[in-house]
Formats: sequence, C-alpha cells, structure tokens
Amino acid sequence: MGKIYDRIEKCYDSVVGSFPKLSKEFVPKVAVILGSGLGELADEIDSVGSVAYNDIEDFPVSTVSGHKGRFVFGYIGEVPVVLMQGRVHHYEGYSMEDVVLPVRLMKRMGAEFLFLTNAAGGIDPSIKPGSLMLIIDQISTFVRSPLIGENDEKLGVRFPDMSEVYDKDLRDVIRNAASKLGIELYEGVYIQFTGPQYESPAEVRMARMLGASVVGMSTACEAVAANHMGMKICGISCITNLASGVSDKPLDHEEVKETADRVSKEFKELVKLSVEGMA
Repeated sequence: MGKIYDRIEKCYDSVVGSFPKLSKEFVPKVAVILGSGLGELADEIDSVGSVAYNDIEDFPVSTVSGHKGRFVFGYIGEVPVVLMQGRVHHYEGYSMEDVVLPVRLMKRMGAEFLFLTNAAGGIDPSIKPGSLMLIIDQISTFVRSPLIGENDEKLGVRFPDMSEVYDKDLRDVIRNAASKLGIELYEGVYIQFTGPQYESPAEVRMARMLGASVVGMSTACEAVAANHMGMKICGISCITNLASGVSDKPLDHEEVKETADRVSKEFKELVKLSVEGMA
C-alpha cells in the first residue's frame, strides 16, 4: 500500500527540483495532454518554465516520433496550465501504471481539470478526416484498467463511479468556444484499443456496433485514472483518417501526422479558447 503514491511523490519532488516555482509561486489549474499535431501549442503559450521527462526520476519517456517529451508550465490567457508535450502509450511497452503516472503527477501538481486531446480514426462515416470531435463518453473495455491491483485511498476510492467521466459543464465550455470560433464540432464516443497495429475491419465493425464513433490508442485509460482522483475531465479528438473498412485505403501513420498537422491551427485555437473559459 502506498507504492504508487510514493512514486508520485518522488516524481513530484524531482519536478520541483528542476522548477522550484511549482511549489511556491505557480499552481496549474488545467492539465492538457497534447496529442499528435498539437505539440506546438506548448511553444505558443506564456511559458514560465519546462521540465524534460528525462530529468524526472523514475518517469516514463515517450518513444514516439515527434513527441518532445516534457512538461511545459505557463498561462493560456489568465489560466495557469501544465501541458504534456508528448505522452506515453501502453503499446510502447510501458505498464499501465507508467502510462497514467503523468496524469497522477499533474494532479499532484495541483491541476483540477484534465483536458485530453488525441488523433483518432473515424468509425462513424459521417465524421470526415480533418474534423474535430468532442468526446462525450468512452469505451475502455479493451485495455487494462490502470486501477487493477491494490487500491491506495490517497488517490481515490476502490470502485469509482464512471457515469459522467467527461464533465457536462466542461463540454458546454468547449461547445461555446467552438461556436465562437465558427468550428464545426462533432460529438461522440471514443474507444481505446492497445495498438500499435491499426484495427482490422472486423474490429472496427465491432466497435461501431458497441456505439463508438472514433478509435485510438490512448486517452481512455488516462481518463479512468483522472476520474479515480476526482479530476474534472474533457476531451477532443482530431479525426485524422477513416478506420479500416470504413475506407478502402490502407492506413498509414504518415497520413495521420499529415492530417493532424493540417488541422492543428484550428485545433489549437479551440483548445486555447476552451481553457480560457475554464477560469
């Protein structure tokens, strides 16, 4: 008991060692995980400091191309934020405890809200590549729960409720931001598979039958961990491609990156205005 909490404390002390303002002058309100194509947002905020994952003791480091791998601290408008410029995934070989450690650490830093973003494949054929989708619910059945194992009451209850993972009020904030920016915002359910292989057409058909709108390899497990700790959660997916069987084109990671980069300006504006609305 307490092993995970002790690890979080060790990582927190390591971050404070590199960024002393964290324990004295700066407390983030919103934690943002920047998905594919959104990493540049961390370079555009009013930054007050950053800490590379490599400099944090016992902390996982992303191996995915294009992920810088650091926490960036600063302000979006008047809102203090911590941004994850690069996340780690279960398919990289990390345990689920490792995958959600950054979320737990950002909560320890003081963040009350978690803003999840990702690149995802479209299962619903009406959601075209290059579109943005507000996540209203999720399916995490196909990945290992980060809560398996002995529960630490310092983090949360043994059996957390999941009836409103994505906070209703935060969803309204994002809808209002999209309306102000004139951005068409779809809404739907995100399903997480482990990857790293893309889904087969049969798996995509199954996911659609279960009610999923988009599919990806992250996010849902992070939301489970954040919900366990009592954080308020919201999320947006950038639809970078149609999933297997929805389109007859083979899936290609370069296509995913290309579409994410093309939509990044609109995506960044929506995230920034939404965060400002959380003040």
